[in-house]
Amino acid sequence: MTEKHLSSQFDSELNSVSARVMELGGLVESQIRQAIHALSHFSLESVKQVAVMENRINAMEVEIDQDLSTIIARRQPTARDLRLLMAFSKATANLERMGDEASKMARMVQSIIESGASRSLPTMDLRVAADLASGLLRKALDAFARLDTTAAVAILKEDDLIDQEFDGFVRKLITYMMEDPRTISPSLDLLFLAKAIERIGDHSKNLAELIIYLVKGMDVRHTSLDQIESALL
Repeated sequence: MTEKHLSSQFDSELNSVSARVMELGGLVESQIRQAIHALSHFSLESVKQVAVMENRINAMEVEIDQDLSTIIARRQPTARDLRLLMAFSKATANLERMGDEASKMARMVQSIIESGASRSLPTMDLRVAADLASGLLRKALDAFARLDTTAAVAILKEDDLIDQEFDGFVRKLITYMMEDPRTISPSLDLLFLAKAIERIGDHSKNLAELIIYLVKGMDVRHTSLDQIESALL
């Protein structure tokens, strides 16, 4: 078999895995939107849909991991090809964890519904943060597909907005619980829900860092935004 033929086969395998990672990303995005719908409408039907999608996401993660292991064993890639496969693996793990956070959101919504406190809780701010996190994932997937480092840096900046929303919401929730101690239990569910939304933003940030790693070969984890921007100039 010629070297050119082997190379085209390898490219085909890489494209196939890339498409699967994007498919997983789309599924996770849909799951998060379903979890936000569950929160906005306190819908048990949406809670059930999130659980169904979680099973599909977990199965797809295992399949992608198996594909990656097979490619690495068979092709023994080096340099940029290996970096690409590692990035796919890390992206898959981050997407699956986002799915876990969406499932956590749905479970918290179910707990709030069952407590009977859904109508009195201050959920509007949380919906804003959830929409921000969902939008950030969409941007991260688009940037990953295009390997766009400029968009990746913008995502890193936007994640700070979600963190600020989370901090502001926690302060508001503490005040709310102090005013009416009867709301403490459902409010704690809301706090865990808020933390899940913040973690979705963090995982989108991880995807953005992977884009920079892929394109520039730079590991920018635990690096300040100013340093990242200077390095990319």
